[in-house]
Amino acid sequence: MSPAAIFRYRLILAFFVVGLILSGLTAFPLVTELRLLASWLGITHAADYPDLTGLQHWIAFVLFALEENNTRFPFLAYGTDWLAFGHLAIAVFFIRPFFKPLESDWVLRCGLVLCAGVILLALIAGQIRGIPFYWRLIDCSFGVLGALPLLCCLKLSRQMRVA
Repeated sequence: MSPAAIFRYRLILAFFVVGLILSGLTAFPLVTELRLLASWLGITHAADYPDLTGLQHWIAFVLFALEENNTRFPFLAYGTDWLAFGHLAIAVFFIRPFFKPLESDWVLRCGLVLCAGVILLALIAGQIRGIPFYWRLIDCSFGVLGALPLLCCLKLSRQMRVA
Protein backbone atom coordinates (compact mmCIF):
# COMPACT_ATOMS: atom_id res chain seq x y z
CA MET A 1 0.00 0.00 0.00
CA SER A 2 1.42 3.31 -1.02
CA PRO A 3 1.50 5.98 1.69
CA ALA A 4 0.10 8.50 -0.80
CA ALA A 5 -2.94 6.30 -1.54
CA ILE A 6 -3.60 5.74 2.16
CA PHE A 7 -3.33 9.48 2.79
CA ARG A 8 -5.81 10.26 -0.03
CA TYR A 9 -8.18 7.55 1.21
CA ARG A 10 -8.08 8.85 4.78
CA LEU A 11 -8.45 12.46 3.69
CA ILE A 12 -11.52 11.66 1.59
CA LEU A 13 -13.04 9.49 4.32
CA ALA A 14 -12.35 12.19 6.92
CA PHE A 15 -14.20 14.67 4.69
CA PHE A 16 -17.19 12.30 4.63
CA VAL A 17 -17.14 11.77 8.41
CA VAL A 18 -16.82 15.49 9.12
CA GLY A 19 -19.83 16.03 6.84
CA LEU A 20 -21.83 13.47 8.82
CA ILE A 21 -20.84 15.05 12.12
CA LEU A 22 -21.63 18.59 10.95
CA SER A 23 -24.92 17.42 9.50
CA GLY A 24 -25.76 15.85 12.84
CA LEU A 25 -24.71 18.81 14.94
CA THR A 26 -26.73 21.24 12.82
CA ALA A 27 -29.90 19.29 13.62
CA PHE A 28 -29.79 20.56 17.22
CA PRO A 29 -30.13 24.36 16.74
CA LEU A 30 -32.78 24.30 14.00
CA VAL A 31 -34.71 27.36 15.17
CA THR A 32 -31.56 29.46 15.50
CA GLU A 33 -30.35 28.35 12.06
CA LEU A 34 -33.70 29.05 10.44
CA ARG A 35 -33.93 32.48 12.08
CA LEU A 36 -30.53 33.30 10.62
CA LEU A 37 -31.53 32.01 7.18
CA ALA A 38 -34.82 33.92 7.38
CA SER A 39 -33.00 37.16 8.18
CA TRP A 40 -30.64 36.58 5.22
CA LEU A 41 -33.70 36.12 3.00
CA GLY A 42 -35.29 39.34 4.31
CA ILE A 43 -38.00 37.62 6.32
CA THR A 44 -38.85 39.77 9.34
CA HIS A 45 -41.79 37.83 10.81
CA ALA A 46 -42.25 34.11 10.26
CA ALA A 47 -45.99 34.46 10.90
CA ASP A 48 -46.19 36.43 7.62
CA TYR A 49 -45.47 33.27 5.63
CA PRO A 50 -48.88 33.35 3.84
CA ASP A 51 -47.87 36.65 2.23
CA LEU A 52 -44.56 35.32 0.90
CA THR A 53 -43.76 33.20 -2.13
CA GLY A 54 -41.17 30.65 -3.20
CA LEU A 55 -38.23 29.97 -0.92
CA GLN A 56 -39.16 32.84 1.42
CA HIS A 57 -42.60 31.29 1.93
CA TRP A 58 -41.15 27.85 2.65
CA ILE A 59 -38.47 29.06 5.09
CA ALA A 60 -40.91 31.34 6.94
CA PHE A 61 -43.51 28.55 7.08
CA VAL A 62 -41.00 26.05 8.51
CA LEU A 63 -39.65 28.62 10.98
CA PHE A 64 -43.19 29.51 12.08
CA ALA A 65 -43.99 25.82 12.63
CA LEU A 66 -40.78 25.22 14.59
CA GLU A 67 -41.33 28.28 16.78
CA GLU A 68 -44.94 27.25 17.46
CA ASN A 69 -43.92 23.67 18.22
CA ASN A 70 -41.08 24.76 20.49
CA THR A 71 -43.46 27.03 22.40
CA ARG A 72 -46.42 24.67 22.66
CA PHE A 73 -44.90 21.22 22.18
CA PRO A 74 -41.16 21.40 22.97
CA PHE A 75 -40.91 17.61 23.27
CA LEU A 76 -41.28 17.31 19.47
CA ALA A 77 -37.74 18.69 19.11
CA TYR A 78 -36.58 15.48 20.77
CA GLY A 79 -37.13 13.80 17.39
CA THR A 80 -34.54 16.02 15.72
CA ASP A 81 -32.21 15.41 18.68
CA TRP A 82 -32.40 11.71 17.79
CA LEU A 83 -31.83 12.56 14.13
CA ALA A 84 -28.67 14.37 15.16
CA PHE A 85 -27.58 11.43 17.29
CA GLY A 86 -28.19 9.09 14.35
CA HIS A 87 -25.75 11.07 12.20
CA LEU A 88 -23.15 10.96 14.95
CA ALA A 89 -23.71 7.24 15.49
CA ILE A 90 -23.31 6.48 11.79
CA ALA A 91 -20.05 8.46 11.77
CA VAL A 92 -18.64 6.08 14.42
CA PHE A 93 -18.89 3.16 11.99
CA PHE A 94 -16.39 4.87 9.68
CA ILE A 95 -13.62 4.83 12.27
CA ARG A 96 -12.64 1.25 11.37
CA PRO A 97 -12.26 1.96 7.62
CA PHE A 98 -10.11 4.94 8.51
CA PHE A 99 -7.56 2.69 10.24
CA LYS A 100 -8.11 -0.57 8.31
CA PRO A 101 -9.04 0.44 4.76
CA LEU A 102 -8.40 -2.95 3.19
CA GLU A 103 -10.64 -4.79 5.64
CA SER A 104 -13.58 -2.39 5.66
CA ASP A 105 -15.12 -2.13 2.20
CA TRP A 106 -18.36 -3.49 3.65
CA VAL A 107 -18.73 -0.34 5.76
CA LEU A 108 -18.28 1.84 2.68
CA ARG A 109 -20.83 -0.24 0.78
CA CYS A 110 -23.31 0.08 3.66
CA GLY A 111 -22.73 3.82 3.53
CA LEU A 112 -23.54 3.79 -0.19
CA VAL A 113 -26.78 1.93 0.51
CA LEU A 114 -27.69 4.58 3.09
CA CYS A 115 -26.86 7.35 0.60
CA ALA A 116 -29.27 5.74 -1.88
CA GLY A 117 -31.81 5.53 0.95
CA VAL A 118 -31.51 9.28 1.50
CA ILE A 119 -32.64 9.84 -2.08
CA LEU A 120 -35.55 7.42 -1.79
CA LEU A 121 -36.66 8.86 1.55
CA ALA A 122 -36.49 12.43 0.27
CA LEU A 123 -38.51 11.64 -2.84
CA ILE A 124 -41.12 9.37 -1.24
CA ALA A 125 -41.57 10.70 2.30
CA GLY A 126 -41.03 14.26 1.11
CA GLN A 127 -43.94 13.88 -1.30
CA ILE A 128 -46.15 12.39 1.42
CA ARG A 129 -45.23 15.16 3.88
CA GLY A 130 -45.78 17.98 1.38
CA ILE A 131 -42.15 19.06 1.10
CA PRO A 132 -41.64 21.24 -2.01
CA PHE A 133 -39.91 19.40 -4.85
CA TYR A 134 -36.95 21.83 -4.98
CA TRP A 135 -36.33 21.18 -1.27
CA ARG A 136 -36.50 17.41 -1.82
CA LEU A 137 -33.82 17.82 -4.49
CA ILE A 138 -31.63 19.61 -1.95
CA ASP A 139 -32.15 16.68 0.43
CA CYS A 140 -31.35 14.22 -2.39
CA SER A 141 -28.08 16.05 -2.98
CA PHE A 142 -26.89 14.88 0.44
CA GLY A 143 -27.21 11.29 -0.75
CA VAL A 144 -25.37 12.04 -3.97
CA LEU A 145 -22.66 14.13 -2.31
CA GLY A 146 -22.24 11.50 0.41
CA ALA A 147 -21.84 8.73 -2.16
CA LEU A 148 -19.03 10.46 -4.05
CA PRO A 149 -16.35 10.24 -1.33
CA LEU A 150 -17.40 6.68 -0.50
CA LEU A 151 -17.05 5.66 -4.14
CA CYS A 152 -13.60 7.29 -4.23
CA CYS A 153 -12.59 5.38 -1.11
CA LEU A 154 -13.77 2.09 -2.59
CA LYS A 155 -11.79 2.78 -5.75
CA LEU A 156 -8.68 3.64 -3.72
CA SER A 157 -9.02 0.51 -1.58
CA ARG A 158 -9.19 -1.62 -4.75
CA GLN A 159 -6.07 0.11 -6.08
CA MET A 160 -4.25 -0.45 -2.76
CA ARG A 161 -5.09 -4.17 -2.89
CA VAL A 162 -3.61 -4.52 -6.37
CA ALA A 163 -0.47 -2.50 -5.58
